[in-house]
Amino acid sequence: MSESSKKDFVEALARGLEVIRSFDRIHVKQTISQISERTLLARPTVLRLLLTLEELGYVRSQDNLYSLTPKVVDLGMAYVSALGLYGAAKPHMENLSMAVDQTVSLAELDGSDIVYTARVEVPKIVSVGVTVGARLPSASTALGRILLADVPDVELRDVLRTPTMSMFIPRTHFTAEEIRPRLQLVREQGWAESDEDLQYGVQAIAAPIRGDDGRVVAAIGVGTHTSEISKGIVRERYLPLLLATAQQIEKDWEHCRNLPTSHSALALSYLTLKLLCVQVARSTQRTGDRKKFIVEKTHPKQIPLERNKFSLDRH
Repeated sequence: MSESSKKDFVEALARGLEVIRSFDRIHVKQTISQISERTLLARPTVLRLLLTLEELGYVRSQDNLYSLTPKVVDLGMAYVSALGLYGAAKPHMENLSMAVDQTVSLAELDGSDIVYTARVEVPKIVSVGVTVGARLPSASTALGRILLADVPDVELRDVLRTPTMSMFIPRTHFTAEEIRPRLQLVREQGWAESDEDLQYGVQAIAAPIRGDDGRVVAAIGVGTHTSEISKGIVRERYLPLLLATAQQIEKDWEHCRNLPTSHSALALSYLTLKLLCVQVARSTQRTGDRKKFIVEKTHPKQIPLERNKFSLDRH
């Protein structure tokens, strides 16, 4: 940290964030002593920070145990919402998940980790068990390899040397030299896969989502279990759907970025509603229902502000 940065550094804010970060899937409820031990902060300091966070609504206490409240999600969603990517991606992720009956995830790179920013989960007997906000070592995941493949080669070593903040220990570790050939393959074919590198039985494929400048801003992936689906089926059936979904997200996200704020919000709402109706129609066809659902094929760009022209006719 530079001298000028030290001058403006707010120690209390940094400590408050450390307290929030001390909670995770394993440490859901903690005492002051436990938080003090995990953050290396003095107990009186921890207590003052907890009282402040509780007053602001980010922490609750019961029987000397402290836990986070759902309001903490707003901190992370502020970043995701600012991108607008989540709104464009969510309906397409749900559609893909329904088509393949598998969990679909969206992730971004932070240091040497990937961070899950969105997830449509299909309950399975065997899974990695990650949630939105969770971190995993990037080099051991298909999502991470998509993101690492876009990192300039001269920066790759430093990125992978960044200390991980993930508590997950992958089955296979990769150095910059070991992962480079795999990243080159990702660049050439336009998608990535992992085959039990993270955990026994877990395989995944991933595709990039690019911004206006062509750089990868996020990765979308489908995770499966080797005992349920073979690698051949994943490549043959799931990969084309995944690549098509990534392109659709890029297209809708670009369109929404080019709209005024009010238009963008309406367009995203329309996309969600439209894909929901498509899912209903598919579900109806599978159950043999003779009722026919028709979705008007109107592009979001054509939706007037004064009236949403979306209609659902039922015959």
